[in-house]
Amino acid sequence: MRLHYIFDPYCGWCYAISPLIAAARAAGLEVVLHGGGMLSGQARLAVSPALRDYVLSHDERIASLTGLPFSEAYRDGLLKDQSVIFDSTPPIAAILAVEAMQGDPVAYLGVLQRAHYVRGASISALSTLTDLAVRAGLAPAAFERAHAEAMLGPVAQHVAESRAYLQAVGGQGFPCLVLSQGDTAQRFDPMPWLGNPDGFVAALVELAPEAAPTSTVCDLSGACP
Repeated sequence: MRLHYIFDPYCGWCYAISPLIAAARAAGLEVVLHGGGMLSGQARLAVSPALRDYVLSHDERIASLTGLPFSEAYRDGLLKDQSVIFDSTPPIAAILAVEAMQGDPVAYLGVLQRAHYVRGASISALSTLTDLAVRAGLAPAAFERAHAEAMLGPVAQHVAESRAYLQAVGGQGFPCLVLSQGDTAQRFDPMPWLGNPDGFVAALVELAPEAAPTSTVCDLSGACP
């Protein structure tokens, strides 16, 4: 089985399911990433008081449901720094660079999410992306070359293909999970399993082909209803 994960680095509910993704991998399930570019191009967002208030209200829900941390450096540092731009393209390009260098892109996504929500770092900044790559054991100069190459075209193609895949499977936002086995594939809603990674893995393994697919939707601010 493969678990196709249509995500965005700035999607709060993608952070919410990060323990579920980790559990699926630990159980031996292959996870395939598809970066959807929620805040790419004209959808990029500058940090503002309105954005901060809106995002924090959803972060509180995520914290209550999952126990995941949202640090002071994030709440009162990053989310108050109006020089920061939330742009999905650089971190998605970084994930492609890590993959091109034979690193672990799924693990790197988890590191990106923790850097954003726990360290309060700008994951659109090349300096942050390089630092995280170095922490993952990759050479900084080689990573920056691979990142620059990804930014020249592959990341745009990847985002376009991810959005097309999201549409093809009937998804409407991020996160969207698709479980595939052989010639069958269906969407799988992870939300009932927040805080219960073992139950999530068991549900994936036992999923019947005829089970009704569902999805969860994030809007352009990275928040979900």
